[in-house]
Amino acid sequence: MSDDWASRKVLVTGGTGFVGAAIVRALLEKHPTCAITVIDRRPPRPQHDLPDNIEYLQVDVTWAAEVNEALEAIRPDVIIHTAGIVPDLAHRFGRELEQEVWKINVVGTQNMLDAAVQFGAGVFIYTSSCCVVIDDMRLPYRNIDESWPTSSTNSLIYGESKATAEALVLKASSDKLATCALRPSVLCGPGDYQLVPAIHACIAKFETPWILGDGQNLWDVTHVSNIADAHVLAVENLVGSRTAAGEAFFIQNNEPITFRDFCRTIWAHFGHTPPFEVHIPESVAYYAGWICEWTSWLTGTTTTLCRGSVRDACAVRYASGRKAKEILGYEARIGMEEAIRLSCEEYAHRIGTKLPAQVL
Repeated sequence: MSDDWASRKVLVTGGTGFVGAAIVRALLEKHPTCAITVIDRRPPRPQHDLPDNIEYLQVDVTWAAEVNEALEAIRPDVIIHTAGIVPDLAHRFGRELEQEVWKINVVGTQNMLDAAVQFGAGVFIYTSSCCVVIDDMRLPYRNIDESWPTSSTNSLIYGESKATAEALVLKASSDKLATCALRPSVLCGPGDYQLVPAIHACIAKFETPWILGDGQNLWDVTHVSNIADAHVLAVENLVGSRTAAGEAFFIQNNEPITFRDFCRTIWAHFGHTPPFEVHIPESVAYYAGWICEWTSWLTGTTTTLCRGSVRDACAVRYASGRKAKEILGYEARIGMEEAIRLSCEEYAHRIGTKLPAQVL
């Protein structure tokens, strides 16, 4: 493979999505002469800004024939596989979407790996997730590293599917096809449709005063631009020294923040301060979540409070960034304070509201 980026062809699956579009932008910022093709089953969308000079093909990664046809035409040197499905909050803790999640996240990944080998790609980078470990919600995860086992049982369907797909990718690493996996933490940034929107919605629902558990549990949260930077570094490593081949890496801002402080900061950017605060013991909240689940089932409605969301809100989840720094040279470019500010500004613009001047 040539060292000349002008002759390098990069394929990004899921490139019209939240993470994929950020990776495309970061690649072109660092290597503006490389040729990038995006494949996705959805066309480019305004909320995930893509540069004009990329090629887009509508491809469903779960259909091997479509994948093979696309890769035969593109013949990419580098594949960055971000295509996948993250269950929304209403389905995160159940198993209703298990078949769909497995088909997209596991079968789709196997299709991409098979095509990568068949059509001579030299590099394959998989956008995995910290959930390959932490979706086993029975344990706290304090400063964990890559030696922790992934969980294919006792886990949520998303974590199970990503762990299985990640194992396929790492096992496929060889002299001809260098692979690695990046495990982003919870993400914020332009185009975020889950984290900041859900926390902001608590204001209108009068949910901001309630603190589940002790409120001291630390989380990793990462700006999506930092994740994109890590993907660029992984590409550079695998087309160069290949010291990252066959390896997985946790990627985060490396600034753990309590979930409560993260929420407070978002609310403050929108000019809201909880009028009072009440601690609800986790056991009491868990019971309330169980009641909400039954009420939701009986009435046919959806609920944001369930036993899973209580465990999520009270969980300790942060990882070490040492391996990514030592091998990839990764360090977060956008710090936590700026990450929250940028995320709130973008979301405010998206929903057509203006942030208070004193916050800006």
